[in-house]
Amino acid sequence: MIIGLTGSIASGKSTVAAMLREKGYPIVDADEISRLVVEPGSPVLCEIKKAFGDEVIMEDGQLNRAKLGDLIFNDIEKRQQLNGIIHPAVRKEMLRQKEEWVAKGASTVIMDIPLLFESRLQPFVDKILVVSVTKDLQKSRLMARNGLSEAEAESRISSQLPMEVKERGADAIVDNNGALEATKQQLEAVLEEWKAEPLF
Repeated sequence: MIIGLTGSIASGKSTVAAMLREKGYPIVDADEISRLVVEPGSPVLCEIKKAFGDEVIMEDGQLNRAKLGDLIFNDIEKRQQLNGIIHPAVRKEMLRQKEEWVAKGASTVIMDIPLLFESRLQPFVDKILVVSVTKDLQKSRLMARNGLSEAEAESRISSQLPMEVKERGADAIVDNNGALEATKQQLEAVLEEWKAEPLF
């Protein structure tokens, strides 16, 4: 069984991913992979440089995420152009890692995909688990975590699909508005219901 774990920015998805990792579930992490595919010298990074110019590459050859983020943040066309370069490489590597875990005997693999719905990756998974919070809590967490103003936090949140849309597409929801222990109990109940077996 392939479980797609998703949420929205500052919803606590990473916290739930850490709980799953602790429980012995193999995790394919889309964020980790998206960093991996743009390492210095990678074909993806060369393509990004060609599309967006030398200014998005730092002196040490690393991707200048802040510069690239500024370029694409309010420009839908540029954002789509970047996604068109990065997403196919990320998907390919995600599937490769998933197959590797299955070959190692995993009966449940967690695919941690922040933009599962936005990237229309539902066909990649059998079940979708959404980590949910209220918009107010999401905003205050994001402001505290990233040092953003209220307007900046709202802009980041509204660049993703609304939480209620994700909830409607979920097979199960973990409500992360309360204490960590409550989140953990909900997660355990879902895993039990789905008969999700850890590998380790």
